[in-house]
Amino acid sequence: MSSVIFRVYQGLGRLAAPLLVGLYKWRARQGKEDKNRKGERFGVASKPRPAGNLVWIHAASVGEANAILPLAKQVVENGSYVLLTTATLTSAQIVEASAPAGVIHQFVPYDTRGNIKRFLDHWAPCLAITVESEIWPATFHELEKRQIPLIIANGRMSEGSFGNWNRLPSFARSIFGTVDCVLAQSEEDAERFKKLGARTVRATGNIKFDGDIPECDPVELADFKDQLEGRPRWLAASTHPEEEAQIGRAHQTLKQTFENLLTIIVPRHPARAEEIRAKLESMGLVCILRSRGETITNATDIYIADTLGELGLFYRVAPVVFMGGSFAPIGGHNLLEPAQIGCAILSGTHTHNFAWIYRHFAKEEGVILVNGADELAVNVETLLCNPEQVEKCAAKANALVETGRGALAATQLELQQYLPARSKQAGEE
Repeated sequence: MSSVIFRVYQGLGRLAAPLLVGLYKWRARQGKEDKNRKGERFGVASKPRPAGNLVWIHAASVGEANAILPLAKQVVENGSYVLLTTATLTSAQIVEASAPAGVIHQFVPYDTRGNIKRFLDHWAPCLAITVESEIWPATFHELEKRQIPLIIANGRMSEGSFGNWNRLPSFARSIFGTVDCVLAQSEEDAERFKKLGARTVRATGNIKFDGDIPECDPVELADFKDQLEGRPRWLAASTHPEEEAQIGRAHQTLKQTFENLLTIIVPRHPARAEEIRAKLESMGLVCILRSRGETITNATDIYIADTLGELGLFYRVAPVVFMGGSFAPIGGHNLLEPAQIGCAILSGTHTHNFAWIYRHFAKEEGVILVNGADELAVNVETLLCNPEQVEKCAAKANALVETGRGALAATQLELQQYLPARSKQAGEE
């Protein structure tokens, strides 16, 4: 890489070292970092490197980590260890709970040369795979220097991101030119990667279509349904700050039609539960927290499900689901899981993280897009009053998931040429 802008980026990384320490401390106080694993964010490993081949896979957060776990499992079955890095506490907890043996989790280091050198010196991967839109200049540069092949899997390049990169074409080419292969979610994404300088690009589809249906304990499901006692209910999944207040307003409107309505909120970050509760209670709503084991009563308005890994349970009890991160400019969250389970799906219009999926689903009536609390309340009321409409919307969403499958197999096939040859794991006979 000879880009002047990249050298400036590296210099800023060196200057930013004290600021990154401050950023980490601030995030830790907010409950967004694991205080016991600080070193990992600065390239200091907290676990030993196993002997043998090791493939590094980086997935930013929960959705990407869940989507890539089947691929990680295949790599392990092929005889290599997998180092799976993520950036969020929630994703770390999910990986630690569900990853197969042979997958090691670490938090991804901040993208400065010093951090990345320490990280790569310790882990020495034979292949690096980054998922979706995780583009980190210092990391890509160091991988190229060490001649470690780099793949972007399930590559996503939104129109907005493409426009930003394209303002600095020489910098973009110096970054994307280090990538050995991009396996893109769509032809649109593939074309954007090519224009930015990626050398080998193939559209293999979106592996999130191949995700497993979220599971739940049948005993827990039966018990939770008993608590609901047939009450009308709907779910707001993966919500963010400012969205819960709009959901609360929608609930207040809906109670005029459904006196005993229950709204279930699953926040994207469970640590925010008390903050959410305080906000909604200030609106006169009665809230309880799942993490405290509080029982649903006839007086309960809002059930805040502040636990991890239980969306499969709540999707199964809620005929109507609003996907969060879409009223706030977060970019939306994965609607494929509730689509697989048979929910009618609503979303706001900030869906750029899943632009093609939402556009496709909206066109085929697999998701209903709404603007704000008033439109949300109107559409939830229509659906709850018309079970046949719920079934129709759910059937369309489920059919779209089924027709989108196959990307995982295509991705696995393309990766075969880059994966190390089959070898025995440590401890194998």
